[in-house]
Amino acid sequence: MRKIVHRHLGKVVAGAAIAVAGTAVMVGITLPGTAGADETGGTQGTTRAGQQAAGQEPGQEQGQGQGAVAPGVVEQPAAEGDKGTGRDPLTDDEVTRVEQIALNKQLRDTSEDVEGDRGPQRLTVDLADPEAAEVGDPDAPRRADVTFYDYRDDTLVSRTVDLDSGKVVRTDTQRGVQPPLSREENVEATNLLIADPLGAGLKADYKDATGKALTSADQLLVTGGVYRATPGAQPAVLDKCGEHRCVRLFPKIKNGSWIDARTLVIDLSARKVAKLKD
Repeated sequence: MRKIVHRHLGKVVAGAAIAVAGTAVMVGITLPGTAGADETGGTQGTTRAGQQAAGQEPGQEQGQGQGAVAPGVVEQPAAEGDKGTGRDPLTDDEVTRVEQIALNKQLRDTSEDVEGDRGPQRLTVDLADPEAAEVGDPDAPRRADVTFYDYRDDTLVSRTVDLDSGKVVRTDTQRGVQPPLSREENVEATNLLIADPLGAGLKADYKDATGKALTSADQLLVTGGVYRATPGAQPAVLDKCGEHRCVRLFPKIKNGSWIDARTLVIDLSARKVAKLKD
């Protein structure tokens, strides 16, 4: 099995079309646009070569010397106020306030987040679209949509808060609706996988690449996609995915390779891990 893994190291693939070989196969590339900002490389070497070809010393910009133009100055953005106006994005203060308003005592006491703690899992806080009659009105009320996922009974709770009055003006509860996962949910899914026997392949590939043991989601960069059950395509333990909140993970070693774990599904509602049928 390990020989199969190593033969696939370095294979060039595009995007999410990563070849599957075994439970979790190391892909020895960095996909376009996925490199971390702290990784080395980039255009430094190209810039230096271009300067030398133009007769410049490394670090010397065009126009330096006699008659050189002074470097530009970047103006700092204006300080963010407590409140936005019109269709301005929500300020940090508004985001904090509407979340506190939307999460009243009743909802907090009767719901659970992804880790099983009291209170629902916050997903999003966004500026709400104006009503049809308010389109184009510069004085239209500012409202915010707040969404939570309640793991106690697998419900999506959406609340609209009027920013001027500070009141909840609309509440909607749905089942079977699975919006994109939050960062906290991806982290918890990763920790569940690491702790499960089915995470052995992920941990082995991480050890091969880094020489270190994988013990926490903090050692990876992880994104995830919602998984819904497909008749005949999964073991029975995943039949409720879609009603339950389930995720397929796309883990990446920090400053390193992607690891293919797409055959594994984590049911966050049941806190179980399963492998899809071949």
